Amino acid sequence: MRTTNVSFGPIWPSTVGFDSIINELDALLNAQAPASTFPPHNIIKVDDYQYIVELAIAGFTKQEVTITLKDALLEIKGQKNPEAEVQYLHKGIGTRSFIKTIKLADTVEVKGAEFKDGILRVGLENVIPESKKPRTIEIGDSLTLSTGIDKVRELLAERETPDYSKKSLESRLAK
Repeated sequence: MRTTNVSFGPIWPSTVGFDSIINELDALLNAQAPASTFPPHNIIKVDDYQYIVELAIAGFTKQEVTITLKDALLEIKGQKNPEAEVQYLHKGIGTRSFIKTIKLADTVEVKGAEFKDGILRVGLENVIPESKKPRTIEIGDSLTLSTGIDKVRELLAERETPDYSKKSLESRLAK
């Protein structure tokens, strides 16, 4: 297995609020344990907002599989019920217990699941809130903010006056 060290240092100066995402990427890229390959699965992108996760779980019943979502972590767990004593001449169908976990973005919702012909399908949808969707910002003649744009304007105007002193920024903002 090839290991690569990745540095996210150049990203920090141009991002705000991505700390958790960068930390998760760092943990994923530097993880030592290989990801589980059983059961085999597909992640299908239906369109820009919908996805399907497919798991090949032949030999399991619906009652032997549970799907849970907790803290944006989708967990699909298969626990095979003990079979009566069966003597196999050859056993090539993998029916061992498994846990498959998939990290979901905060905006991804699980829309349902189906189990058909040995394939479990879980429907996912990326639901983008209106506040996160792209929008056009109109350019006006003045800026109004509830966070004190007038104080900032006063400070900038004060800086232009000849009696401007070297008072600290905090004391000027506290006015």
